[in-house]
Amino acid sequence: MDGWTAIDFISDLHLSEGQPRTFEAWADYMQGTPADAVLILGDLFEFWPGSDAVQLAFERRCAEVLADAARQRQVALMVGNRDFLVTPDWLRGIGVQFLADPTLLSAGPHELLLTHGDALCLSDLPYQQFRAWTRNPDTQRDFLARPLAERVKMGAGIRHASEASRRQAPPPGGWADIDAAAAVACLRAAGVTRLAHGHTHRPGDSTLAPGFERCVLSDWDLDGDAPRAEVLRLCHAGLARLTLSEALRPL
Repeated sequence: MDGWTAIDFISDLHLSEGQPRTFEAWADYMQGTPADAVLILGDLFEFWPGSDAVQLAFERRCAEVLADAARQRQVALMVGNRDFLVTPDWLRGIGVQFLADPTLLSAGPHELLLTHGDALCLSDLPYQQFRAWTRNPDTQRDFLARPLAERVKMGAGIRHASEASRRQAPPPGGWADIDAAAAVACLRAAGVTRLAHGHTHRPGDSTLAPGFERCVLSDWDLDGDAPRAEVLRLCHAGLARLTLSEALRPL
């Protein structure tokens, strides 16, 4: 990117009609951030049933927020495990760039490999099997052939199951994290040393191996008992983690 001052990264907002505070905070942020670009690294939506979802009031409002923001700054989106049915054509129609997973970002002296992160959670074998099934073009074609109302109902079932899962105690050893060796292999192949990802809802920085670092983005939830939301911002000086109020301040 040329002529930039700040690039923001966000992920795992899981926007849904049932999370109004999270949606409003996101809409305010997309309108007000002073960053030159906002890169969304997956799971913007709790569930995206297909491009015709803009017939629905909430999904249409989300599309309007994205389109409005894209008229002010560069906005790019990488699909995650919840919104994998978002298509490049649909994004292009609202002025948003589609980000491949992974994507190598070069900005001045900084280079980052960007990924949602789910493909690297190799120890979660049931999820990897589910992921392969949902990314199969035949599976997607069969799903999208169903009426929108049926797809929305199926999405609600997935959302309720996810909420129930989050209320459960983590399994022994904790929830699945990315595989460090696989992540380092991806970094070596890209020729960079720093990874930025979401998916795990474990924000923080850590060392994957000597000389290889990662930054995990925060999920957003402003409707629950423990509100949280964070923006990862890249400036010429480096990366910084910001609260929403900090992220909206003039540069």
